[in-house]
Amino acid sequence: MKVFMRFNFTTVCEAVLKEKLDALSVPYEIINFGEVDFKEPLTIQKKEEFLSSLAPYEIEIVEDEKCILVQKIKDVIKEMVYDTDEAINVKTSVYIADKVGQSYGYLSNLFSEVTYTSIEHYIILTKIEYTKHLIISEDMSLTEIAYKLDYSSVAHLSTQFKNTTGITPSAFQRIIKRRNELKSKS
Repeated sequence: MKVFMRFNFTTVCEAVLKEKLDALSVPYEIINFGEVDFKEPLTIQKKEEFLSSLAPYEIEIVEDEKCILVQKIKDVIKEMVYDTDEAINVKTSVYIADKVGQSYGYLSNLFSEVTYTSIEHYIILTKIEYTKHLIISEDMSLTEIAYKLDYSSVAHLSTQFKNTTGITPSAFQRIIKRRNELKSKS
């Protein structure tokens, strides 16, 4: 029997992080997504224990200031794409700058310097990955997906999808459908 799962990435990550933090028996507070304030210093042993418990989930501590800001930007973008069912009523640049607490110009330059890509391109990649997820696991039409991800039209979504993946969303849907048919026969 095959079932499709739907999950919220933020909730899953927070649950894993909370579970691993609780196991440390060190007082802490989760400030924002991906930010933890330890109420007392971690011993080297506790820090290593914590890091090794997070490794299977590919969660790691970011210590470089630039990388921390870039990770905050990525987290805001993922929140914006994955977790927001309502349209954001401000420009993306204003939303990111407000959430991170820095000017967008600075954030844009920093993001490009660290990741070798633009914030805009990262947003497109994130939306396309989410589109693939929605095609695979949700019973949504391309029109519904385009609306959910705030595209102006299905054509706009299709163009970005094809430019990113090399195939159209419809072709991707057919591939997934065919793959599922072959799996169900075996």
